[in-house]
Amino acid sequence: RREHANKQRAPLLTLAQARANAQRISHAPVKPNKLGITALNLDLAAIAHYIDWNPFFLTWDLAGKYPRVFDDARIGEQAKQVFADAQAMLQKIIAEKWLTARAAFGLFEANAIGDDIEFRDGEKALLTWRGLRQQVTLSDGKANQCLADFVAPKSSGITDYAGAFAVTTGLGIEKKLAEFEAAHDDYNAIMLKALADRLAEAAAEWLHERVRKEYWGYAPAESFSHQELIAESYQGIRPAPGYPACPDHLVKRDLFRLLGASTRCGMSLTESMAMAPAASVAGFYLAQGHYFAINRIGRDQLEDWAKRSAIPTPEAEKWLAHLL
Repeated sequence: RREHANKQRAPLLTLAQARANAQRISHAPVKPNKLGITALNLDLAAIAHYIDWNPFFLTWDLAGKYPRVFDDARIGEQAKQVFADAQAMLQKIIAEKWLTARAAFGLFEANAIGDDIEFRDGEKALLTWRGLRQQVTLSDGKANQCLADFVAPKSSGITDYAGAFAVTTGLGIEKKLAEFEAAHDDYNAIMLKALADRLAEAAAEWLHERVRKEYWGYAPAESFSHQELIAESYQGIRPAPGYPACPDHLVKRDLFRLLGASTRCGMSLTESMAMAPAASVAGFYLAQGHYFAINRIGRDQLEDWAKRSAIPTPEAEKWLAHLL
């Protein structure tokens, strides 16, 4: 505790200084082939090919890179057994339709206004995504980044585009979990939850590929292997609320409202902005950019964000407490 308390922390810039150290990406926007909202019923058999198995083994405290984890002298045999059980259950999930998967996504005209991104239908504003900017003093002349830097400013007169999505693979899971729990079968209950989570992430990966190649179409000739998709070798990003580049969970409320995620996908939000079903993913699409982390912000940015979000500062403190 003493070592942690005495650890040197990089000083914060003022918000004005951080904004002055921004670096906007200049690009020629590609108009999506289909603007507006699309809802899909997803095929679990197709989605399963997009599963990243690495996080699955962490669920069982089997740390190792798939498939090399099978060769580990200490945990290899256990990993093989758990994986075999997962494959058997995955086949049942698909064949017996234990789960239902749905998605809703939208592609819209968009522009940056300061640190915010405004989603529009023509002149009608649909959603304003309130961005946060890195405030830590960075070395080597690096810019203090905000996701709005990856979208053309409205003042430029250029119409840019952005997207939003929500997917779930957890519809129907409660019935099967109740069966396992009634039989005191904790192992298969945990296995089903783990596979539903993996399928949700796989669904997000599958859908993002379709968006890049078809619905938005800014990368129609893209061709990546499974490993290259996991490594995010493609153009564009899908930042999700609550993750390092977008630590604001509150925007989920506006995202769900924009997409009609409740009616189109059967998804909902708790008071703490957790998604239900738990095997769900939601976020945004940007055609340009990269991921980064916002670790700390100053009081000036907290108050600025609260004002832009039209919420009291104490409420903003609650949602961004981990950044203060």
